[in-house]
Amino acid sequence: MKDIALRTGGAAGDGIATIGETFGRFFTRNGYHAFGHTGYQSVIRGGHVWFQARAGTDRVWSQGDGCDLLYALDKQTVDIHAPSLRQGGVLIYDPEKFSVPAEEIPHGVTPLEVPTLAIARKFSSNSILQSAAGMGAAAYVAGVPMETLQGLLTDSFRRKGEEVLAQNLGAAQGGYEHARAHGRVLDRALPPKGGSPKLFLSGNQAISLGAAAAGVKFLAQYPMTPASSIMHWMAAHARALHIVVKQAEDELAAINMAIGASHAGVRSMTATSGGGFSLMVEALGMAGMTETPLVVVESQRSGPSTGLPTKTEQGDLNLMLGAGQGEFPRAILAPGNVVEAFRLTRQAFDLAEAFQTPVLVASDLYLSEDMQSADREDFPLDFDPPSLFTVPEPPSGQNGYARYAITPSGVSPRAIPGQKGLNFIAGSDEHDEKGHLISDVLSGVPMWVEKRKQMMDKRMRKLDGIRAATSPPTVEGSPHPSLLIVGWGSTANPVRDAMRSLEEQGIPVGYLQIHQPWPLHAGRVGEILRAAPKVLLVEENYSGQLGRLIRAETGFEIPAKLLKYDGEPFYPWEIVQKVREVVGRVRSGAGS
Repeated sequence: MKDIALRTGGAAGDGIATIGETFGRFFTRNGYHAFGHTGYQSVIRGGHVWFQARAGTDRVWSQGDGCDLLYALDKQTVDIHAPSLRQGGVLIYDPEKFSVPAEEIPHGVTPLEVPTLAIARKFSSNSILQSAAGMGAAAYVAGVPMETLQGLLTDSFRRKGEEVLAQNLGAAQGGYEHARAHGRVLDRALPPKGGSPKLFLSGNQAISLGAAAAGVKFLAQYPMTPASSIMHWMAAHARALHIVVKQAEDELAAINMAIGASHAGVRSMTATSGGGFSLMVEALGMAGMTETPLVVVESQRSGPSTGLPTKTEQGDLNLMLGAGQGEFPRAILAPGNVVEAFRLTRQAFDLAEAFQTPVLVASDLYLSEDMQSADREDFPLDFDPPSLFTVPEPPSGQNGYARYAITPSGVSPRAIPGQKGLNFIAGSDEHDEKGHLISDVLSGVPMWVEKRKQMMDKRMRKLDGIRAATSPPTVEGSPHPSLLIVGWGSTANPVRDAMRSLEEQGIPVGYLQIHQPWPLHAGRVGEILRAAPKVLLVEENYSGQLGRLIRAETGFEIPAKLLKYDGEPFYPWEIVQKVREVVGRVRSGAGS
């Protein structure tokens, strides 16, 4: 495999995300796989922001472990990121803005001074144009044809008018020609053309596409990082996709609006992060009691409380498992990449409607906001979801409609409120088959004590149905691994890059990715773990929450753990080093 990594950094407000995404599209437009990782702080302006785009001839799963080109818009970026430059790398900066002493440039790295501000002034007094000049210089050094950058800039700036477009094209050309005259193309540069062009999208965009493909018609949401861009995408495409988007006054209103829309018969959802989800738990229980389908996206960030609002973590699994007082069935789906985010979100709506219960999509900041390439055929958007619930015929006689009829599967016939000839109650208190409450004057009366047990048994039988309707996890990687890695969610990305490196080192590794933490396919998971020679748990939380769940459900204790909770995602080298330690290739505490 051949890969290349381009990194840029500066202050919030410098357009770093735009530069970084353009770096990624350098390669996806020319048919290569790419991954875009962003790091930012919780401020509007100032602070430090950076973006790395990594691309390769084969699929790249993560940001990787270093960079080959660094375009620094301020000195702080050099101080922080220059040590990450690999041998043969290039550092691009504007000497008019700051200087870089020779002793601060890593050995084997070439500095390239590019007068981005001077080039920008030839076309406009707006200093933001320096970014186009810097992108031009970076394109040359990365071996990207100028026409590729011209096409990207045209797509981005055409809507702002011909003058703005001409300014950006001119500045980019100026930067490209300066780099051609004074710099060199990286040895790790990819050929100008790979395969067919690819999509380059974030996990939140993939979640939104999955919801749209599933037929969602109502989204209620209160903005909270890192879930906010789901609402942004939905609002931008609401008219075309016939979706009602409502920004609620808070998370409590958002989930109750979504429950109301679902009760009325449309597929609905809400999305939030851990803090907002904490406010939603009472209403989540109401959806469980009333057996109302509901999809909730929970995009995790560092906690507790507001924690690190712009950093990633997998610390909310316990919260999702226990959210809401009492017990009721739910499913938790955990995608690891953009294709899985699309597929599992779409599946979440089918499960929610088929089993009339809440389904949670567990994402995190690393998945939600970072970007990945994907093939277009991985996103079938011509899906026309059928109605999975049963609309019963009006009953004859005086028996009335039993909305919560006790069935072997636990799933009762569901009607749309207002259907002619049917009258039913959806009380949030415990109830009988017709919805009549048994929580007040009937509570404690022997026959109604038994009814409570029957209704609980009915609802909880849905968990068996969800297990039967979903696939148990499988092991990927080596068929005869010396070690099995276990993880969930976005940790799959650096794990897969680490597996490639370990294979090159002669260490065969398998990976068990838990796509459905709940209800866990405990029987199959236990079989896989007991057959493995060694097992390593990889999670982004302090206590190994998935490991605890596996132990509770299977009795298998995973002794070796690699846990990270500093707000940063895993890097492949960290996993490689830990695996080598566990299999005995290095002494404990030794480097890789």
